[in-house]
Amino acid sequence: MSLKGKVCLVTGASRGIGRGIALALGSEGATVYITGRTLNPVSNVPGSLSVTAEEVSGRGGKAVPIKCDHGNDQEILELFERINRDEGRLDLLVNNAYQGVRGLFDYADVPFWEVPMEHWDEATGVGLRSCYLAAREAANIMVPQGSGLIVNISSAGSIFKFFTGAYCVAKAGCDRMAAVCAGELKQRNVAFISLWPGPVQTENAEANVEALKEKLGVDPAKWESVEYSGLVIVALMKDKNVLEKAGKTMWAVDLADEFNITDVNGKRHVSPRALKNMMPSWLGAFIPNFIKVSWSRVLASIHTYY
Repeated sequence: MSLKGKVCLVTGASRGIGRGIALALGSEGATVYITGRTLNPVSNVPGSLSVTAEEVSGRGGKAVPIKCDHGNDQEILELFERINRDEGRLDLLVNNAYQGVRGLFDYADVPFWEVPMEHWDEATGVGLRSCYLAAREAANIMVPQGSGLIVNISSAGSIFKFFTGAYCVAKAGCDRMAAVCAGELKQRNVAFISLWPGPVQTENAEANVEALKEKLGVDPAKWESVEYSGLVIVALMKDKNVLEKAGKTMWAVDLADEFNITDVNGKRHVSPRALKNMMPSWLGAFIPNFIKVSWSRVLASIHTYY
């Protein structure tokens, strides 16, 4: 079953995960609206909407690139008005847009009280507020048609300390948004979930391979491709029981296991919940990837309520 005839919107699709998701949807024949602030290629800046659109079309999909600043409410409203006017429906919204990626690295080791408030505004403005507005506008199209899927691209930073405090707060908000809003949408046959990709081979990672190996001791070659989360979202679009997942926060790799998905780079990634990851390497080698620690155990390890 292809996604031909389905109308999708992926925000922040000039590069990175957003671009990868758009490519995966295009490969299934979907009509994919893609947004971002970089419409045409710019020197020293990887990726653009026009380039992503060409790639989506080359995969057999229909791409509609729209320059949109997701920090501007009016531009978001006009985006959904156009989709509703031109298509009359919307089957998928992927909230992926994020602003201030540079700040994640610049302030990663800086105490929160020394981080300028501009970083908070970037993380929670485009990274959270715009997601809520987009979800609201998508729901106003999906509820009347009686179907749809909304996916927030979030992060395990919502429960673990990644990058900065502002980033973690924004991602926790994305997860909670999906949980609460899903309760209202599910009875109207619209699913809302939050998705956690793992480490991803983005353009920035590929441009800094040696630095990542030297400073962090990690090898991006072993990470998820930018299309991996897209393959998972495609599977969710085709899943007749997707409403059973409504309101849940899920690692992309766990869904990939469920749907038997192999990454486009040929890798079968291992879930952070895999028991083998918590054992000495010599013992972990004998433990199958599918044996995982329960979510309750993961949450218990970071429990902060009294």
